[in-house]
Amino acid sequence: MSTEREGHTMGSDHEGVRELLGAWALGAVLPTDEPRLLGHLAECEWCAGEAGRLRDTVRLLDGGDAALAYERIDRAATGETAAYEDGGQEVRGRLLASVLAQRPAAPSTAGHAAPYAAAVAGLQALLRELGEQGPWSTPVVHDWDVHATVAHLLAADESLALRLGLPGRAPRGAPARGLSWRELWAHRTAEVIAHERTHSPAQTIAAWREQSAALLGAPQATDPELAAQATTLLGVRLPIADHYVVRGFETWIHTDDIGRALGRPVPTPPDPLLWRMVRLGVRILDLALADDSVSVLLTVAGHGSDGEWVLGSEDEPVAAELVLDPVDFCLLLAGRYDPGEVPRGLAGDERAARSVLERAARIAWL
Repeated sequence: MSTEREGHTMGSDHEGVRELLGAWALGAVLPTDEPRLLGHLAECEWCAGEAGRLRDTVRLLDGGDAALAYERIDRAATGETAAYEDGGQEVRGRLLASVLAQRPAAPSTAGHAAPYAAAVAGLQALLRELGEQGPWSTPVVHDWDVHATVAHLLAADESLALRLGLPGRAPRGAPARGLSWRELWAHRTAEVIAHERTHSPAQTIAAWREQSAALLGAPQATDPELAAQATTLLGVRLPIADHYVVRGFETWIHTDDIGRALGRPVPTPPDPLLWRMVRLGVRILDLALADDSVSVLLTVAGHGSDGEWVLGSEDEPVAAELVLDPVDFCLLLAGRYDPGEVPRGLAGDERAARSVLERAARIAWL
């Protein structure tokens, strides 16, 4: 059944596309949604006009009327009305958080790929804010600027893409022999960054977007049975489903890196996706700890949930208890916290607890 609005007849796809308009105005549409949305906008005069009005509203954030901008987009994106009196950049972050929290992953994307889909949408939104003449040379992390950080993600996603039979995005040199996986990984990411330096940031972003869309469109992103097959990537053997979660984790962390470098707030992943990453992080940390290491009780609590895990030896009594926030735990695993500085609760053997924190920080390859 169709609906009449402002003299325009709207087909069955109209309402499904309409809920994407708030995300599109912020540049946060999932790669799997974008072709359908753009195709509909080319045919639907009403939606095209609404999309233009929402984009104009986003520009109000830069003009100082942040509360009005939030009210207009929040109404369109979530069906609710809210107003904030914060500054434009903070409200933009709240807007993006609202849209991403309300927007589920594309229906064709299975739950294991949802963290990656959401992280890709978040990075796309941030990069679109920067524009073609953006601050691409701003230092971000390690010795990378914004451009190089996106190139690094292109290289990082490539390992999964190649394993799934998708093409690589940059030429490969002669394979090095006798190197550890970490050395091979460092060599490849440097190779891809050097290659992308010969291209504009816009070209690098286009290559990254194309590869991420291919990963989200792969059968393993939609079929849990196919994704249950295990494979070894970046030194760890996991089901393909978990490697998708790892890709979501790294994409979010580097989006946060870029946001921090530019002073632009980046939303925390929605709680269900954050906790999927936490649970995988705990499993990887437990694998990294020796079976004979001192037993430590790890509690991760906050963001709508909590969990407890005994790490280390199963034959010894718990020597220490650690309590961490989910986001802080993820940032520690990403190497973004010094083990001695991460906020935590601690009881019992401080040396045993610190050993777990230090091992968590050494897991990072990001």
